[in-house]
Amino acid sequence: ASCVQHSLVVRDASSLQLLQLYTCLDQIQYIEWSSDSLFILCALYKRGIVQVWSLEQPAWHCRIDEGSAGLVASCWSPDGRHILNTTEFHLRITVWSLCTKSVSYIKYPKACQQGVVFTKDGRYMAVAERRDCKDFISIFVCNNWQLLRHFDTETQDLSGIEWAPNGCVLAAWDTCLEYKVLLYSLDGRLLSSFRAYEWPLGVKSIAWSPSSQFLAVGSFDEKVRILNHVTWKKITELDHPATIASKKTIVYKEVEKSPTVDTERLSFPPTRELASSLFSTQSKYDISQVPVSLQYVKPVADRANPKVGVGMLAFSADNCFLATKNDNIPNAVWIWDVRKLKLSVVLEQLCTIQCFQWDPCQPRLAVCTGTSRVYLWSPAGCVVVQVPGEGDFQIVSLSWHCSGDSMVLLSKDNFCVCYLEREEV
Repeated sequence: ASCVQHSLVVRDASSLQLLQLYTCLDQIQYIEWSSDSLFILCALYKRGIVQVWSLEQPAWHCRIDEGSAGLVASCWSPDGRHILNTTEFHLRITVWSLCTKSVSYIKYPKACQQGVVFTKDGRYMAVAERRDCKDFISIFVCNNWQLLRHFDTETQDLSGIEWAPNGCVLAAWDTCLEYKVLLYSLDGRLLSSFRAYEWPLGVKSIAWSPSSQFLAVGSFDEKVRILNHVTWKKITELDHPATIASKKTIVYKEVEKSPTVDTERLSFPPTRELASSLFSTQSKYDISQVPVSLQYVKPVADRANPKVGVGMLAFSADNCFLATKNDNIPNAVWIWDVRKLKLSVVLEQLCTIQCFQWDPCQPRLAVCTGTSRVYLWSPAGCVVVQVPGEGDFQIVSLSWHCSGDSMVLLSKDNFCVCYLEREEV
């Protein structure tokens, strides 16, 4: 699904054939599929309205108007039959049922990075709350929206919460001014508290491994600390130095070259195909000889949100690799072997890393840098793929299909779908 101003366009994922076209009341600012792909939600934040469309019954539609309370966020519940709307100033979360048309309210939600999270099986929801100048977490049962647990957290300013994939442990972390990661059980017991240091800026990002065995914590001190699920103690620290010295680490460096053109094929005026090849540059990977010095950017200390520390990290689906980005070295992706807890590969790009995401089915990483190329890494090696098409298509984000056979590449105003061929076994 994609939106163009007031219109919602639904296409077949394999053929891109147009299936449905819906028209909303105003410009669409957010869309989300229900878990069973039977409904799609369109949020019109400026109007405080959510419109819901049915794929099975195109004539059916639903409109939810929050009125004077306004709307700043909207999402589906895991069952795909309830919608959670967050009103302006985070006064409350309204839970709307599409089946019974009933309404429930959750008061005092906290405005933070990640304040509403569901367990992977969809049974429980955790909500970060702020009341009486204190942080709290409430855990709800999703089938009836009853409160299961409500407890306060030992945080100054709770920044986010995240469930482990197995749904047994909830991680909560404090503001960047206070290094603190708290781990709670489903019944609200504090299992462990982790603090790496005291005074400098603290936690910047966290990620659970798919097996729930490891919790990776990215910090402003340019390190990733990995905690284990037995004692919740640190088992290793992963540094991000500007110089790669280990001979066991493979460094792939992106290089550009101008294409060679056969002078006998030159003609005037040149054909469109020849003109595009004359002025385009090609890219490929070379393996650099260690030691390698990476481009290091010194952060500006007197500005808010400094470009420093590990801001992006993600585990591969098979739990074997961890990809990280240190914002001080914006052109590099670091790929760690989780089994050995060692640095395996560094991808050194020509431009700043905008986004990376693992294939949901196999250890294959897709990277984009704001250019018209997408970069793929797997244990077998690296490849650069030029997106065909006219004009300057700058990829700023990407998303894999759940099957791993295709991915959506997004620019500021356009998108395209990249299909990957599977090798015959």
